[in-house]
Amino acid sequence: MTHSLLGLGDNTVDTYVDRALQFPGGNAVNVAVLAHRLGAQTGYLGCLGSDEAGMLLVDALRAEGVDTSHCRICPGDNARAFIGHDGNDRRFLRSQRGVRGQWGGFSPADLAYIAGFDLVHASVYSELDADLATLRPAIRRFSYDFSERWTDANLTATLPVLDIAFLSFPTGSDAECQNLARRCMEAGPGLVVVTRGERGSLALAGGVFHHHGVTRAEIVDTLGAGDGFIAAFLLALLAGRDAPEALAAGAGNAAAVCAYQGGFGHGAPWSAAAEIAAC
Repeated sequence: MTHSLLGLGDNTVDTYVDRALQFPGGNAVNVAVLAHRLGAQTGYLGCLGSDEAGMLLVDALRAEGVDTSHCRICPGDNARAFIGHDGNDRRFLRSQRGVRGQWGGFSPADLAYIAGFDLVHASVYSELDADLATLRPAIRRFSYDFSERWTDANLTATLPVLDIAFLSFPTGSDAECQNLARRCMEAGPGLVVVTRGERGSLALAGGVFHHHGVTRAEIVDTLGAGDGFIAAFLLALLAGRDAPEALAAGAGNAAAVCAYQGGFGHGAPWSAAAEIAAC
């Protein structure tokens, strides 16, 4: 059985200033693409710029077989993340929001489209806080990635409408990660996953903690590894697999994503002397 997943919200163009390359990306985009590569039917709904970066995203999504029929193309610059490197490890230099948050509401047609997917995935970068109450009735199963940007305020505002919450806490001890997961589950989600970098991941499901380590990888680029984890984890759940199996699937796919540059490839040359200087 083929399952369906919608990436809703954030996108960016990951701009490698020291390598003069740019790659389509963003959590919701990457999860949609990587889930499609794993066999799901996927779509992406977001606000894209009318510039070169926005067109790079559109072309890459369509080339990957991800439906973009409900995307908004907004006049102006697309979101960008400017990235440097220490060897194969990335350093975020700065970012520009661009038109990413120019939603302008959701039509009945948008809501019907969203309702057609088994699962919708968004993130803390999706700029959807004002629309969550409108969107939630149309979403069958709602997954959300807080990354490392979880705060008391955004957890309180967002957790009650979620089914699955992902958080990153690479510096947290075992006890701190477990306490974070418990706190999140008490606010609403039935499943909470905390990723921990080199220390693997844990999931809290049905009141039980499950732990999994990392899968060793030949690392070319770590960008997008966390999104690869999420894509495989979610598809494992949709296929009826339990939390330990989903953690293992996520770890394996995260390792696979590390084997190429960018969140899912499709790199293009980039050169903008003024922007390089600004970084």
